[in-house]
Amino acid sequence: MGFREHSARVRRILGIVLAVLLLGGVAAVLVAGGDKDKGTATKTVRGVIGSEKSEFFTDPDVVKALAAKGLTVSTETSGSWDMEQLPLQGYDFAFPSSKGPADELRAKAADKAVATPLRPFYSPLVVVAHSNAARVLAGNGLATLGARGTSGILRMDAYLAAVRADRSWQQLKGADKHAELSGTLFITSTDPVASNSGALYLAAASYVADGGRVADGKEAVGRTAPLLRKLTQVQGAQQTGSDAPFRDFVSGVGNPLVLVYESQVASQLLAGRPMGDLVVLYPDTTVNSDHTLVPLTEDGKELGRLLSEDPELRRLAVRHGFRPQGAAPEFTEATNPYGEYLNQTLTGVRQAPVPTGAVLRDMARRARDQGGTA
Repeated sequence: MGFREHSARVRRILGIVLAVLLLGGVAAVLVAGGDKDKGTATKTVRGVIGSEKSEFFTDPDVVKALAAKGLTVSTETSGSWDMEQLPLQGYDFAFPSSKGPADELRAKAADKAVATPLRPFYSPLVVVAHSNAARVLAGNGLATLGARGTSGILRMDAYLAAVRADRSWQQLKGADKHAELSGTLFITSTDPVASNSGALYLAAASYVADGGRVADGKEAVGRTAPLLRKLTQVQGAQQTGSDAPFRDFVSGVGNPLVLVYESQVASQLLAGRPMGDLVVLYPDTTVNSDHTLVPLTEDGKELGRLLSEDPELRRLAVRHGFRPQGAAPEFTEATNPYGEYLNQTLTGVRQAPVPTGAVLRDMARRARDQGGTA
């Protein structure tokens, strides 16, 4: 073998050796990287939530904040009262929008010790109105508006009296100037049998209609059942979650008055989305929706604790319009630029007590019963 052939062979061998060493180095880096990935691995926590919390849990910043605590949260949506009908096996938590369905979910939970409810945040119910509708309501004594006309108070007594009398928009002074205001006067709400906001709407209306008394049984439900039936049945088919009616309203579709959570409005504002001619009316008697997480496993309990206590997750909850429990300044500071829409201190708003879950269910069934007895 000549010198040239020998040196070429040596170069080939050295090339092979170097390639093996390089591959080994890459493999070592990949193994080290794999170890790092394991260090940031998260546990998947599965749960069912009300639709109004969907954007919160899919927010990339919320996902990142939870991952930093070792959790990946997988959710599906359901009406709050419908959650009880779901098989709870395989879920780590259920997150309805108030205490009533949460109490029933806890009663159904396999491990009662783990299933102690946590209430990370809350939101009052409000009515969103298009500006023409809000002005007509104000002109007829059914509402009062602030100086800018973008927020105000809905007078529940006057509104319920109009419902009892089957008043139409055409019977209200000034409505004839607005072609879109026609037909029966009513507020769009969700199905009270399936959805928390719809059921709480009935609770507030019943409380006002019965002279400031919270319904405590069949007799009390019977006293206001005819009125509650009017509130509900004029709407026809109802949604099982508050997210779709609010989106329809914002896009200009449907009824000019829609019951939603304040958090849905606040979230729009904090995200800098256009508000159009939206007016926020706070019922002078309303109900706070206490978003209540029911842990079904220890992982679900850990999620509830983090949502309640972790400063970053509380900040993100505010960004989505929710009021953290026990920390009013967090909400008021974040929403200060939007005081023309939001009643930050709930001035002039009275909280109605909520009936027990059993009474509220009876109230909802009676309201939806087409031929129901009073």
